[in-house]
Amino acid sequence: MSQTRWLSEAEQRVWRDYLEATQLLWERLGRELDESDHGLALTEYEVLVRLSEASDWALRMSELAEHLVHSRSRLTHSISRMEARGLVRRQACPDDRRGVLAVMTDAGYAALEAAAPLHVRGVREHLFDPLEPAEVAALGRALAKVAHHLREG
Repeated sequence: MSQTRWLSEAEQRVWRDYLEATQLLWERLGRELDESDHGLALTEYEVLVRLSEASDWALRMSELAEHLVHSRSRLTHSISRMEARGLVRRQACPDDRRGVLAVMTDAGYAALEAAAPLHVRGVREHLFDPLEPAEVAALGRALAKVAHHLREG
């Protein structure tokens, strides 16, 4: 059995700062959307963003779950709520009848377009504005490395 590589004091501080910052950021951005008149939860906003970037505003549910790092069951519940409100619809995948596509509707695009300025303003204010340009670049490199490691591992 291998020895546990305990975190150093500096690593422990970074780890706790990371946890606190990401949880506070996600909560703040979600609260700002919730308190607005846009009627979108942050997870719903992220679904619409991913669909808006896809060809024909459509993605296989499995691919959408992977992009969002959500479980398929969690995404299915979100899509069901969004479908009931007319923001998305599900349809059979034309290439594979077993596959299901999530497709953003015109109403979904309108909701995204209305909420985007508020969300972008929040991301800028709460994440990027407190940092120097070199810190933004370093953060981007570091997070890309971690994401690559986790996706490959």
